[in-house]
Amino acid sequence: MFLIYQPSTNPYFNIASEEYLLKSFSDEFFIIYRNEPSVIVGKHQNTMAEINLEFVRRRGLPVVRRLSGGGTVYHDLGNINYTFVANGTEGSMVDFKRHTQPIIDILQALGVNARIGGKNDIRVGEKKISGNAEHIYKNRILHHGTLLFNSNLDELNESIKINPSTYTDSAVKSIRSQVANISDYLNHNISIDDFTSLILNHIKEGSPNTNEYQLSIKDISSINQLISIKYSTWDWNYGYSPSYILNKQIPIGDKTLSIQISAEKGLIRSIAFSGSMIVKNRIEHLEKLLNGCPHDMDEIANRLSKVDLNYYLPQISLEELLGGLF
Repeated sequence: MFLIYQPSTNPYFNIASEEYLLKSFSDEFFIIYRNEPSVIVGKHQNTMAEINLEFVRRRGLPVVRRLSGGGTVYHDLGNINYTFVANGTEGSMVDFKRHTQPIIDILQALGVNARIGGKNDIRVGEKKISGNAEHIYKNRILHHGTLLFNSNLDELNESIKINPSTYTDSAVKSIRSQVANISDYLNHNISIDDFTSLILNHIKEGSPNTNEYQLSIKDISSINQLISIKYSTWDWNYGYSPSYILNKQIPIGDKTLSIQISAEKGLIRSIAFSGSMIVKNRIEHLEKLLNGCPHDMDEIANRLSKVDLNYYLPQISLEELLGGLF
């Protein structure tokens, strides 16, 4: 097994590197990294339904879709991400206990009463300190997990605060849990760097013939190419979402504007506005204008900037309308 302590804190790079190491090597790896504040969604999720879009945009948080399934998580520099890339045989590769047990052992040695709980989580009592997910590629397994060490839990909760009734889809839904930081349960203070070293040393001790691996210039170039064609793209991070329907209502004085959007592969396939203030032959032109547009705030704002919005929807601002489209 090779150990990689990834110095990069770029979420696009670190998420892409996992796919690269999984698919381009036959070696096994254990990887540790941290990311700058970002939101990471599961492969089979509807991104729009899982993130607090207004908060994410205001904070400038990268939103990245990962290779594995499961729910949406928040990363920051107070969170440690660990990854196993291992070989296996069909029918026995998915094994959350095997890959979480080394982490649980470290935590218990530090006096933290950690255990597997929930859906493949590591918990202390009823609080989640680690979420885990896996992905199979041929005869190889990618297992990765978060470790909330001293993460900003307010930012975490705000970034994934959603209205569950807004979107209707068949996508995988995140299971919201109460979370806590590992540092809150430690008997004595240690830094996040010291905790990371404990993890790396424990993995070394448990795996004979372990060597450190540093990404080569070729590796980095290949990962950057993967970022360019996949992980930094709107098509992957948003457009890959399963088809969905959005229903929203915007109060306008004593009236209500209702909006329904049907989207497929991230594109608006149909949009309908309804309400007593609607002039039918006018609003149909606006609906046609938005059909086929990516369900993306900047793209929609660009299209709407080319028309006199007040002609179609009196008494509503562009900002108010955009808020009703997401």
